[in-house]
Amino acid sequence: MAQMNMAQAINNALRIILKNDNKVLVFGEDVGRAGGVFLITEGLMDEFGKDRVFDTPISEAGIVGMAIGLAMGGYKPICEIQFSGFSYLAFNQIISHLSRWQFRSHGKFRMNVIIRMPNGGGVKTPELHSESIESYLLATPGIKILYPSNPYDAKGLLISAVEDGNPIIFLEHIKLYRYEKMEVPEDYYKVPIGKAKIIKEGSDLTIISYGWGVILAREYAKISNYDVEIIDLRTISPFDENLIFESVKKTGRVVIISETHKTMSIASEISSRISENIIEFLYAPILKVCSIDIPYPPSILEEDYLPNLEKLKIACDYIMKF
Repeated sequence: MAQMNMAQAINNALRIILKNDNKVLVFGEDVGRAGGVFLITEGLMDEFGKDRVFDTPISEAGIVGMAIGLAMGGYKPICEIQFSGFSYLAFNQIISHLSRWQFRSHGKFRMNVIIRMPNGGGVKTPELHSESIESYLLATPGIKILYPSNPYDAKGLLISAVEDGNPIIFLEHIKLYRYEKMEVPEDYYKVPIGKAKIIKEGSDLTIISYGWGVILAREYAKISNYDVEIIDLRTISPFDENLIFESVKKTGRVVIISETHKTMSIASEISSRISENIIEFLYAPILKVCSIDIPYPPSILEEDYLPNLEKLKIACDYIMKF
């Protein structure tokens, strides 16, 4: 075991993956020599060589297109889009090809592709460097989306992703890279894909989130007078509806935190599933604490734009007094 932050845990996972499987390739803008803009791939090119860890031209569509072609040839590419907001340039490759080739080919071509992307705001960077893009991709069948909130899960989920054999978007909140350290095994282990986790049990209300939203929920639970249950989704597509239903049946009240826009978000889909399946267990409306439905604003306004503790407190107070 070693104390690691999320950046170190992901780097450690990539090192293990590269060592265990010579079909794995890691590439993207500045991923090789510089070690990535957030130093996630630091040292990997020196250790494994520039044939397996390498830089690419500044072309997001080209990066994903190359990953698709390599997967068709039996490789297991792990590519990085430098910021998730840049991935819009690769959406044709992701939606038209990556998500479909396994179906088009009746399984002949396996899309064992992982696309890593720093995601999320709150760090005073320009708009495309602060986007939360998951809602766009949630509407795309054929891909899985993982979004860890801590170093342990980040490493275990990334190792699981390589062995899953399906196209996976691996989102990493920028604020979490060096937010906290925790004990992480230095050797191989997996965290199951598609399984959420209750990180705090409670009986009054359920807060559901992922990524940085889990940190908000944890901070709120420390100051709240309510007995809060917190669910960390870890995988947002497909999400673990069974665990959500079990928790909601117990508490009867739900708040969902997502950094995406409120309209057509993962929070909207979870709310819909709860309403469709277990509405009779609810004591109050389901509330969503999300970003405002506008394009990402200048950094001076982002604290009001993003979910925050005050918005979460207002939502929880409302449903507890309903």
